[in-house]
Amino acid sequence: MTESTIKVPLSERINLRMLVVFGVIMLLVGYPVYTLISEEVTGGVHHSGQFYTVNLKAMGNFSFDENNGTINDVPQQWRDLDGKKLSLIGEIYAPTEASDQIHRFELVYSIAKCCFGGPPKVQERVFCAVPNNGTIQRPDGFANVKGTVHVKVKKDGNVVTSVYQLDVESVEPMQ
Repeated sequence: MTESTIKVPLSERINLRMLVVFGVIMLLVGYPVYTLISEEVTGGVHHSGQFYTVNLKAMGNFSFDENNGTINDVPQQWRDLDGKKLSLIGEIYAPTEASDQIHRFELVYSIAKCCFGGPPKVQERVFCAVPNNGTIQRPDGFANVKGTVHVKVKKDGNVVTSVYQLDVESVEPMQ
C-alpha cells in the first residue's frame, strides 16, 4: 500500500476549528428557521408563566370591516385570548396625552412600519388604559406592555372604534 491509499481515521480529519465553523453556521441558519417555524406553529401566541406572549403584528393581521365588523369577524385564536394576561411588544402612540405621564394610549407593532397605507387599522391597535386613574412613564421607542386583554368590538355609531382593549399592569421600555 502506498501512503496515498491509506485512509486517515475520521477522528484525525475533524478538528476543533471545523466544529466551531459548523456550529456558527448552524446557529446563523438554525435560529431564524426555528423562529419562523415556531411562529407558524403557534400562530404568534406563546404561553410563558402567567402571561401569554403575543406577536402584535400577527394579532392584527386579518381582514376586518371597520363599519360592519362584528366579534365573529375576529379569528377564533384571538377571541380565545379574551380575559387572559398578555405581554405585547410594540410602540406607544398617545395622541391625547401631552405629558410624559400617560394613562391612555394605543399600542401598535411599529409606528414607522405599519402605516405606509395610512393610519393603522382598528384591528392593528390595542387600546390601553391604566386602571384606577393610574399613569405610566411614556417610554421612548418600543415597550413591553403587560396586562389583561378584552376582545370585543366597540362601536361609535356605525364605526368600529376598537377590537382589543388592555388593562395595563406594567410597561417596561425595551433597550
